[in-house]
Amino acid sequence: MAQKQSIIDNKVARSGLITLDLQQWYSPKEIVPFDLKDYLHMELILKEKEFRQALEQHDWSSYSGKVLAVYCSTDAIIASWAYMLVAVHARRYAADTVYGSPDDVAFERFRNKMDDEDWSRYDGKRVLLKGCAEIEVPPSVYLYATQKLLPYVERLMYGEACSFVPVWRASPRKNQS
Repeated sequence: MAQKQSIIDNKVARSGLITLDLQQWYSPKEIVPFDLKDYLHMELILKEKEFRQALEQHDWSSYSGKVLAVYCSTDAIIASWAYMLVAVHARRYAADTVYGSPDDVAFERFRNKMDDEDWSRYDGKRVLLKGCAEIEVPPSVYLYATQKLLPYVERLMYGEACSFVPVWRASPRKNQS
């Protein structure tokens, strides 16, 4: 007697759900912090002569091929020329020198790549922003992707196909007569 084959119903595949992994826009270059606080007198005042000397003595080769995130973590007022001097010294080593905290720079790197995306291709679709990733995707990137998707998607969710959080659903369109 022939055995009856069981067919597994893949509801996720049938649902038309599109899983969007935001880490596809991740830039693999390491982001290294450069906090000007470490160069301030009493963490308040930038003394030009001492700052220039410290930059001259700094080992810039440790930034080779990396993205340098230049910022100041204290409330000190830093003149623009100080950031310019850091850029001058980092130019031969760092792959890029960017103003902002490492988190700010990570977001900007994601955003620059995401701005090239044609978000209209998700028009009328059910989109799931993948929650688990091999690299940490900052919350700011999820926020930005949400803003980009809302004009187009029918539904927006977060998580995994087997367990997701509904985030947004378009209002049903009424037939116009």
